[in-house]
Amino acid sequence: MSSPAILLATGNADKQRMLRRLLEGLPVTPALPAQLGVFAAPDESGDTHEAIAQAKAQEWSRVAGMPAIASDGGLLLPSLGANWESRYTRRFAGPAADDAERQRRLLALLEPYAGDDRNAAFVEGLAIAEGGQTVASWEVRGATGRIVDTLADAGGAAADGNGFWVFPLWHFAEYGRTYDRLTEVERAGLGDHWETLRRLVREFVPHWLG
Repeated sequence: MSSPAILLATGNADKQRMLRRLLEGLPVTPALPAQLGVFAAPDESGDTHEAIAQAKAQEWSRVAGMPAIASDGGLLLPSLGANWESRYTRRFAGPAADDAERQRRLLALLEPYAGDDRNAAFVEGLAIAEGGQTVASWEVRGATGRIVDTLADAGGAAADGNGFWVFPLWHFAEYGRTYDRLTEVERAGLGDHWETLRRLVREFVPHWLG
């Protein structure tokens, strides 16, 4: 008997890889929008990352006619207070900005800050929906690192357009490297948000499928 399919509800290849990893070893078969020829443009105006992930999963599950798993994440910068909203991490520099411009704008925004005032964490919302209804959702906060002072401090890291533009700027003193250069084992050791979500998904899916 074949495993039920679940849609990886994003067109971003790198995020598809992360969602696929959450499902590794579970009795489901990941499917991609391109494979099915489906497209969705969900409402992303929710008040939390979890709410946005729910809206994404619900819309994609309706469009595809199958269960869908979706996520939404953002950077937390406590020192900026009301001047920063994690839900707009990707859009804070304007709709026309590319990843390199987002990196430049973030470093400029943090230029007056030093030390712990450059601390940052990542929050990720995740949802699974079926038939346009959420069946499970979570929002988790991961480890705290520090935004580098300059691109040179990150080894001259360049944005690669994969959507995770913050990661080459997010440094972890424990390993002396930025997040994008950490191994999965090192990320897990930090209490990584994706590792926490993986555990939650692995606990939920078998019960959901019965």
